[in-house]
Amino acid sequence: MRSSRQKHGADDDGAGLGERAESPVRHRAVLRTGARWAAAAGIGAAAGGVAVGELAAGLASPSLSPLTAVGGAVIDAVPPGVKDWAIALFGTADKAALLAAMALAIAVLAAVAGVLERRQRFAGAAVMGIFGLAGVAAVLTRSQVTPAALVLPLLAAAVAVVLLRFLARRLQAWEDLEPGDAGPEGEGPGDTGPAGTGTAASRRSFLQALATTAAATALGGVLAGIWRGAAAAVSEARARISLPLPASAAPPIPAAAEPGVAGMPPLVSPNPDFYRIDTALAVPAVSPETWVLKVTGRVAREVQLSFADLLAKPLVERHVTIACVSNEVGGDLIGNARWLGWPVRELLALAGPQPGADMVLSRSADGWTAGTPLDALTDGRDALLAVGMNGEPLPLEHGFPVRLVVPGLYGYVSATKWVTELKVTRFADDAGYWTPRGWSARGPIKTSSRIDVPRSGRPVSAGTVVFAGVAWAQHTGIGKVELRVNRGPWQEAELAPGISVDTWYQWKLAVHLTPGQYEVQVRATNLLGEPQDETARPPAPDGATGFHTARVDVKS
Repeated sequence: MRSSRQKHGADDDGAGLGERAESPVRHRAVLRTGARWAAAAGIGAAAGGVAVGELAAGLASPSLSPLTAVGGAVIDAVPPGVKDWAIALFGTADKAALLAAMALAIAVLAAVAGVLERRQRFAGAAVMGIFGLAGVAAVLTRSQVTPAALVLPLLAAAVAVVLLRFLARRLQAWEDLEPGDAGPEGEGPGDTGPAGTGTAASRRSFLQALATTAAATALGGVLAGIWRGAAAAVSEARARISLPLPASAAPPIPAAAEPGVAGMPPLVSPNPDFYRIDTALAVPAVSPETWVLKVTGRVAREVQLSFADLLAKPLVERHVTIACVSNEVGGDLIGNARWLGWPVRELLALAGPQPGADMVLSRSADGWTAGTPLDALTDGRDALLAVGMNGEPLPLEHGFPVRLVVPGLYGYVSATKWVTELKVTRFADDAGYWTPRGWSARGPIKTSSRIDVPRSGRPVSAGTVVFAGVAWAQHTGIGKVELRVNRGPWQEAELAPGISVDTWYQWKLAVHLTPGQYEVQVRATNLLGEPQDETARPPAPDGATGFHTARVDVKS
């Protein structure tokens, strides 16, 4: 590459003293400006490659694209401690945060590739090639891998390389002009001459190429969103579903189950507000027309079930509270809903688990797995193959068309969304997704409680202060809830009647407080007489423990 930097150096050899005094400054300015444009070219080229890869995925591999494959591989590789930190920091926006971080990392590496390509031909292209190979490696880790999905990262990398070389040549043409050929001073590399000459045209050519690349990338991104219309098609299919009436309806909610304290969350969590924690970077688009559930493994006979078969079964409707194991003490990664589904025990009875089996490994459409104790699915509790949530088909992000709901167990060992297989097996032979990553194999939900009103840190007026919140001991039930102020004696709260032992309970307690700072703690005791654990422990490996503490500023 014959660069303007080389020509400037040759010209300086015969220049006068005044010109030589200006040359180093001018030379550094050219280097800095050219490097910035090279970085922009790298980012543009990478963005174009990503857009083409996602666009092609819409046609050839709707369930797995290069971005979702890389994102899924990153999620798999993240240590449990980092996962907890991300959930604590971003909550249910953790996936958006991951996508933003991925975009930033791609942009930085692409900028480096652009600068390298300016310095050495094909050096930046090699970086883009490494992107493609990394994408292939990520695709190979996904359960949805297909030959088409394997090709897409290579296609994206090839497009990025072509765009990078195209932009690099335009930038080189701009830089290679003699200073006397340039346009208005300060417009870019080599811009020192009168307006309207060679550099102005070369500059326009490069900037037009960069702008065209950006516009095409933006259009490709929009089309990718449209053409990757599997989710839209599934949404339409969901809208056409009419859920059957349950053979066994949910018990009515007791009249006093909600004490009516302002600021309390609803007893039944609305679908849009229900927490979502899973490893799916993009929501799997599973058509109810093609969905099949297979029961395999240590069974007398394998069973297959279609969505139509499932809807024809005698479905039951139950309120069940489910929780994420990553929920911190006092956290909101928990929700209560009215689920409609078929008892898993009836499906397993058709398959006939063999002696020695003690676990069911459920598998999601995206390859995620959970290991559930066999007895939790067959002991009479309302463990469901759920098709409905709060009176409507499951939302896509909550597992449509079918998911598992198992009372009493954290979601990481039970609440498989988009479920496609139940493998009857043993804990000694198989493990769910999170168990090899340091989490407990069985995951029973711990008795816990939370103060929702007043919010910690918010000032309240002196006098009678009403505290309220929720407590849960799924599949066991809550016996009582108590509060203490500034580590004083425990005071029993008014416990509202629960819907069932598988849901949370609301409680309230009025306390007279004078102006000052207060520490208020809550504890629950289940119906077996077992109080919640006071010891403060993090979520890993089997759920957080400790008393939720609110700090209240009482004003006069």
